[in-house]
Amino acid sequence: MSVPAVDVKPGGACRFCHAPLAHVVADLGVSPLCEAYVPADRLSAEEPVYPLCAYVCDECWLVQVPEHVPPESIFTEYAYFSSYSDSWLAHAAAYVDRMVPALALGPASLVVEVGSNDGYLLQYFVARGIPALGVEPARNVAAAAVRRGVTTITEMFGRRAAQALVLAGRRADLLIGNNVLAQVPDLDDFVGGLSLVLAPGGVLTLEFPHLLRLLEENQFDTIYHEHFSYFSLGTVERILRLHGLAVFDVEELPTHGGSLRVHAQQAATGRRAISPRVAHLIDRERSAGLQTLERYTRFQQQVRDTKEALLAFLGGVRRAGRRVAGYGAPGKGNTLLNYCGIRADLVEYTVDRNPYKQGKYLPGSRIPIYAPDHIRATRPDYLLILPWNLREEIMAQMADIRAWGGQFVVPIPRVAVLP
Repeated sequence: MSVPAVDVKPGGACRFCHAPLAHVVADLGVSPLCEAYVPADRLSAEEPVYPLCAYVCDECWLVQVPEHVPPESIFTEYAYFSSYSDSWLAHAAAYVDRMVPALALGPASLVVEVGSNDGYLLQYFVARGIPALGVEPARNVAAAAVRRGVTTITEMFGRRAAQALVLAGRRADLLIGNNVLAQVPDLDDFVGGLSLVLAPGGVLTLEFPHLLRLLEENQFDTIYHEHFSYFSLGTVERILRLHGLAVFDVEELPTHGGSLRVHAQQAATGRRAISPRVAHLIDRERSAGLQTLERYTRFQQQVRDTKEALLAFLGGVRRAGRRVAGYGAPGKGNTLLNYCGIRADLVEYTVDRNPYKQGKYLPGSRIPIYAPDHIRATRPDYLLILPWNLREEIMAQMADIRAWGGQFVVPIPRVAVLP
């Protein structure tokens, strides 16, 4: 059972420039927190739901979801463990292979990652004998990092945490924030902390899903309460500049459906030349309409079209007597299922490699979560890949479903049965 948790006025003020928010990008109705997996003994309990509506600021072009729940309520204990994705681990290892020689990192250096999760990345620095420190607010996830040998501070990162590190003589030669910027409601405090803890000659890298890809590829399911903001390079450059940080390079990555890796330095002491890729990508964003309201306001129809197509597909499959199961229990999957009103009558169950989620139920939809072997035991006709950004990895892991005629389906950017 779901009940409205709060009575929240829509819009509010932009969390960066404080201009009024009046323009809707995507209204996805109401939804529970996407990582609030339901234990079996809580199935009859009421489940809080919150408005899920993304707005765009017409002053700084930050796309954002209003803060309905304090971050401490979301991130004190968290269900997402980075290390259960093989491709993400490979991405992390490749990053370390590149950055260690590029910055001449060694035993006298310090690498700090904020939002360090279960030590998925810092473990590779530790293995090379490079001092590394994680800052992670989720106690259960931080404990997994410590078991990997990664020293981890368990708290929310911001100016207070940064000042404590500086007072202890710990400033970062390499400062990392992977898929954490979107999860910060107080951008001023967070980015201010980054500026404090970055050494004068240090490098900051931030990775985050690219707003341009979200709009172009209909990735509305990446909108959820735990993701407070959605960034273009132009807006991130402006936010960092306000705090004395200068973007000197940017990379476009395939991760999470299309991400950016921004490289920044202290503007006052930075020695690195600014790559022409920075201005080029900002110009591309401008040409794509990311500084015009029309580009955002037409997105809602794309969202409705996807909902209608997915429901039509699942309904047709079920009428034909075919069975559908899901693969994965990611936050994006919960946004998709709850917005579309999909329950276990259309998707019987889903599976996930993360033991923390197994035996629980998806928030809102209450679809049960099993271990991946359940697919082989039940042999569904279709496997709906909810973390569609990992479809190649998942199709390789589950290739044997073809032995009984099983097929893979992705919902984004459009509903498709994959060969």
